[in-house]
Amino acid sequence: MSVKGKKVLHMDRNSYYGAESASITPLEDLYKRFSLPGKPPESMGRGRDWSVDLIPKFLMANGLMGIFEKRRFRNFLIFVANYDLNDPKTMEGVDPNKSSMRALYKKFSLGQDVMDFTGHALALYRTDDYLDQPCINTINRIKLYSESLARYGKSPYLYPLYGLGELPQGFARLSAIYGGTYMLNKPIEEIVMENGKVVGVKSEGEIARCKQLICDPSYIMDRVSKVGQVVRIICVMSHPIKNTGDVNSCQIIIPQIQVNRKHDIYVCMISSAHNVAAQGKYVAIASSVVETNDPEKELKPALDLLEPIEQKFVSVSDQYAPTDMGKDSQIFISRTYDATTHFETTCDDIKDIYERAMGTEFDFAEMERTKNDIFGDAGDQ
Repeated sequence: MSVKGKKVLHMDRNSYYGAESASITPLEDLYKRFSLPGKPPESMGRGRDWSVDLIPKFLMANGLMGIFEKRRFRNFLIFVANYDLNDPKTMEGVDPNKSSMRALYKKFSLGQDVMDFTGHALALYRTDDYLDQPCINTINRIKLYSESLARYGKSPYLYPLYGLGELPQGFARLSAIYGGTYMLNKPIEEIVMENGKVVGVKSEGEIARCKQLICDPSYIMDRVSKVGQVVRIICVMSHPIKNTGDVNSCQIIIPQIQVNRKHDIYVCMISSAHNVAAQGKYVAIASSVVETNDPEKELKPALDLLEPIEQKFVSVSDQYAPTDMGKDSQIFISRTYDATTHFETTCDDIKDIYERAMGTEFDFAEMERTKNDIFGDAGDQ
């Protein structure tokens, strides 16, 4: 918004950046946050060596090449890579807007395991609803994954050293370059409305006037509704996950159908290599959508992969979605972070908010041009 010339004031009730997506450091603060008695044991190392994400968001692609070598799947990937909407020859008789993804899988004789892998690990779908929808969206998702993988090497995603809490700080600094202001420790007392439209935010007796307001659900609970819950378990270990080649980071997605669930289970692991844990320590985070009255038990298939576990931090969070889309009120509310460990759903939410607030689709290329007009070649840095 700042890059587009908007005058931006960012207020946060917390004393740290990132709110729900913060990285907690030192380790003693994580123990306090989860109300665990005592202090971390000496075996955990120095507390300041830890920076633990509350909500993990990244995806690694280590170990995929074995399945790539299977002929039918390779032929399917070649089809996806060569697919060009403007060249009918590349479609091989498939109508992308009418043919379902289930029919496309059948065309290449792909089995259930490969379908699960493709739909949930490559295309990043959370359920199997996509199978009976037009295949064009899935093809584009797989192309995005493949192109990202080709660009970055072993992983199509990036992860910041010292944890995801670095991301909101980076955006705050970028906004400041364009005149934006960021205020921490700023309690929100009231959203000021006139004639059904937001006109300001009251904090500590003062009102900051505005034409539009963007916020997460916790700031305006009367305009959101609960849509579910997410269970997350942060696990501290002294070993990598078994059968992963002793890698220092990895991602595991357990498809719903393989554990008789309605939602996938996600596991991501990071380590001291990312400056988020003491030397020799690993942090694995398991998550999923809550389906029963015993959320922790629902993650047992994931926890079994992580044993032995030195310490667990369990949380169950409510999920909210806006009931006010902001057309009249000019209040634009984000959705609560979901159980996935990638940013695709979050990016979809951001683009949706941008389009509703600005009246036009988000154009990254245009933002790059704007930055280059101001900074020249240095803008890319």
